[in-house]
Amino acid sequence: MANELSLQELIEKLHILFSGDKVNPDEVQEVMESYESKPSEWKQYANFDPHRYTRNLVDTGNGKFNLILLCWSEGHGSGIHDHADAHCWMKVCDGALCENLYNWPEHVDKEHTHLPESETQIMKPHRITEFHKNDVAYINDSIGLHRIENNSHTKRAVSLHLYSPPFEMCQSFDERTGKPIKCKVTFTSKFGQRTPFTVANKEISSEIN
Repeated sequence: MANELSLQELIEKLHILFSGDKVNPDEVQEVMESYESKPSEWKQYANFDPHRYTRNLVDTGNGKFNLILLCWSEGHGSGIHDHADAHCWMKVCDGALCENLYNWPEHVDKEHTHLPESETQIMKPHRITEFHKNDVAYINDSIGLHRIENNSHTKRAVSLHLYSPPFEMCQSFDERTGKPIKCKVTFTSKFGQRTPFTVANKEISSEIN
């Protein structure tokens, strides 16, 4: 891969790309692909939990984006979720991750998240893609909803996620009914330092990514 970037160089380039009012998603994709994952660069942000995946804030992008390292122990996965009208890039830094892509439930209003009590819809993925080390995936709400899973029972996985604009709330969907609930975004650590443990972190961190 030509022009391989270090993690610090990636962050610096992202700050430049997001310095204006408009961002070209293709340019961001190219920069994310140019980063070559090295554990020595991201291990300071990595925190694993035996019961759920963790979200570790790396950089806040001057308010324009969040760069987050997610750590997945064996068999861990997220809930089905949206991205609050944000762009989302996911780069696999170690191991392999599977993306299950879903359509929005037919009776859900994307703005008002309304699903009548009488209406339920079993959600089934229409596309399943496995991403390996240094692969980059992209999604936004116009593409659909997704669930990310580490399907390995012997190997952990790590991924680097870029959200723009950053968001504090998103929606998680019940796979059995299609009904959404609001979820607050929480972090296991920020800038390499563990955040205080709360019941909210325990309950919500497994819902989103």
